[in-house]
This record gives sequence, C-alpha cells and structure tokens, in this order.
Amino acid sequence: MLYSKVYIESFGYELAPNVITSDDIEKRLEPLYNYLHFQKGQLETITGIRERRFWDEGYTMHEGAISAGRKAINDSNIDIKDIGMLVYGGVCRDNLEPATACAVADGLGLSHETHIFDLSNACLGVLNGMIQIANAIELGQIKAGLVVSCESARQIVDYTIDRLLKEKNMDMFRKTFATFTGGSGAAAVLLTDESVSERKHRLMGGMIRSAAEHHKLCRWGPDTGIPASGPHVMETDSAGVLKNGVVLGIETFTAFRKELSWPADKPDKIICHQVGSAHQKTILESIGIPKEKDFTTYQYLGNIGTVSLPLTAAIANEREFLEKGDLVGFLGIGSGLNCLMLGIKW
Repeated sequence: MLYSKVYIESFGYELAPNVITSDDIEKRLEPLYNYLHFQKGQLETITGIRERRFWDEGYTMHEGAISAGRKAINDSNIDIKDIGMLVYGGVCRDNLEPATACAVADGLGLSHETHIFDLSNACLGVLNGMIQIANAIELGQIKAGLVVSCESARQIVDYTIDRLLKEKNMDMFRKTFATFTGGSGAAAVLLTDESVSERKHRLMGGMIRSAAEHHKLCRWGPDTGIPASGPHVMETDSAGVLKNGVVLGIETFTAFRKELSWPADKPDKIICHQVGSAHQKTILESIGIPKEKDFTTYQYLGNIGTVSLPLTAAIANEREFLEKGDLVGFLGIGSGLNCLMLGIKW
C-alpha cells in the first residue's frame, strides 16, 4: 500500500475536562480490594497510568469530534468546500443510526457534496479512516478529507465498578481490569492532496495484517445506543491480547518496513496506540525499536481507543518531538486482532 500525493495537513484534539487518577478509581474499588486482600497502588504499578480524563456526564461524541475537527480545519488553509470526505472512526457513537458523522458534518458546516460515514474497527478506526481518505485522494476523487473520533470511558468504568462491588468476583476482576486503563478525548486528522498541502507531511504508505482467529480476546458490548438486554461490559484477556498481538506486530512491522523500503535503522520516530507500560515495553523490544524513538501519553491520558494514536501524534508534533525530514511510523493494533502501520515523511 503506497501513496504518491497524500499529505497529513493538520491535527486537532480535545482533552476531556475531568482528571481521574488511578488512586481515585482504587478508592471506589476499596470494598473489593479488602474482600480480595489486594493492596492499593496496583493499577498504576501494572499499567503505568497515573491518571486519565472523563467527559462531563451527558457529553455527546459529536460535540468532541466537532471541536477537534474545527481545530484541525482552523490550523490549515484548506477551504471547507474542498473537504470531500468525513469519516467518524470512534468505537463510541451517539446512535446506531444515523451515523455520528452526520452530526459532525452538520456542526462543521461541510458541503452537501461531502461523503460522510462512520467506520468501526476497535482501536484502529481513525487509522482505517485515514486509509479511506488517502485512497480517495490518490484516485483523484477528492482534494481533502477529515477523519474524526471521540471516545468516552466514564460509562463503562462506572458500570464495571458497580458490577465488581456487587459480585466481588476475582475472575471478573481479572477480565475487566483493562477497562480501568480507559480515558476520554477527541481527535481529528486532516489529509490533503499534494496540490493544496502546505505542511508537507507526506503519507508514504502502510501495511495491514490480521489474526481474526483471536477475535474473542477483547469484547465490549452491547453497542452504543441499544437498550441493553444483557450486561454492558468490557472483558479482555490481557495476556492473550499481548502475546498474540506481539506475534502479529512483528509480522506487520517486517512487512511494513519492506513495503516502504526503509532500512533497519528506520523509522526515526514512532507513535503507537497507547495501552500501558507493559504493552509499550514488550512491543518495542519485539520489533527492535529503542524507547527513545517512541512518544507516549498513556501515563496521563490512559487508553483513549481510536483517539490515542492521533492525539499523541498531535502532542508530539506540538512539542517538536517529530522533526522535519523524520521518517515516522504510526503503529496501531486493535481487537480482532487487526494491525495497521502507516509511514509518514515529516
């Protein structure tokens, strides 16, 4: 998968206003910890996450996506009429139908000719959206496209805490522990044709691999917007996801570097999907990337699903971690299992 005229023009993001520390969560779980004879402090020790953020109660996903999208547009010189595609890539959505992208397009005032739709693929939704837009640009169908997402962890964390306090079950705690890494936020990425790009962050191409036999390792449901007939719960086999994700990551990274003809000392910098410290350490060691090349935000933002990677890239760019001429890898892996890696010349 190679591109010749697709560029990342700008990013936009919105941080949720309410800071929730790992200590805050463990205080709520204190009756469970006492029952199971756990010591406080395990959540931060195991994950490396000190805090994450939540939206205010009742905050809608299209509000966050509109805010992030508007920032990305305002940080460019792209005429809004030239945005020919809008993709909403979040796991969290306001409704099953219509597409959350419709509310975002209305809020941004996009043209009635804009192709708008939702795309769902666990934590890879934004990266998949970038590919859809890049394909349309490469084919000459559009000059620019915007992918947006907004995720919220408040509801699932609250539900999981209530359920654990009620049932006090060790096996359930093990399966739902990863839920407490979740954070909230919104992000947007504006991609353009070379003819209208000013920033010149060239999207060179990428690689996709999947291991769908592991699709049961991480599940979250029922879906947003459906009155639940069963429990709304996220269950994750964290060890299984990491073990099989590493195998898939190595395969994808090897093929990715070959596709882009990058030598063994490239990429210069990477931005990964933000899960936690154990995941970061294991993945980097498995693909032979030194920690110094990686930029992280999980310590204070947690895992924001589809928002994590683009938001982290935006902050890395603001802090000048990503420098002109760098070959940058966006490395994403999501439940399914699916792996997607994109290469950008900054």
